[in-house]
Amino acid sequence: MAAALQKFSVAGAAGHLEGIVHVPDDIPCAIAVVAHPLPTMGGTMENKVAVILAKTFAELGCATLRFNFRGVGASEGEFTGGDGEEQDLIAVARYAQEQFGEELPLILSGFSFGGYIAARAAQTLKPQHLILAGPAVGRFAMPAVSPDTLVIHGEHDDVVPLADAFEWARPQHLAIVVLPQADHYFHGRLTQLRDIVRKHFTGVVL
Repeated sequence: MAAALQKFSVAGAAGHLEGIVHVPDDIPCAIAVVAHPLPTMGGTMENKVAVILAKTFAELGCATLRFNFRGVGASEGEFTGGDGEEQDLIAVARYAQEQFGEELPLILSGFSFGGYIAARAAQTLKPQHLILAGPAVGRFAMPAVSPDTLVIHGEHDDVVPLADAFEWARPQHLAIVVLPQADHYFHGRLTQLRDIVRKHFTGVVL
């Protein structure tokens, strides 16, 4: 399903946030918001993993928003390490609901630090679906998540060790989809990442 790209700006707690919305040709079946990796390590909404997640949700027919956290690109404010970025994601999600309809199912997704922020924001936003790729467990105080959360992690992740992901998931009895030999950035495995996300929604009415 084709999607048009449109820039947007939304008022956040620390100033305006810039983003891009993937608008499907047909009426959206859901809203998806994608959070990018750690700003202090160069993470932006143009990160390849964030982009492939956004494109995948758009192909599924979702109105999909990716955005720059405060202090990144043209987004105003300064990096806070979690609290402010959670506010940013919530602001973008609520903007999306105003634009496309609060009745639509909400999907939150994030890569690495963005996965940490998505998991935090999920406690407030109560999304119907939470999709985390290489979430930054161990590096940040990752909260527990819904048991139906899709977590995808690389076997050879050298930034967030797989053992740390299992340590976080184990008390929750949470399943993790492990990509053998994949690194943190899923180099050469983005198509497989896309396919896993698509399969997760097979038969699901969004």
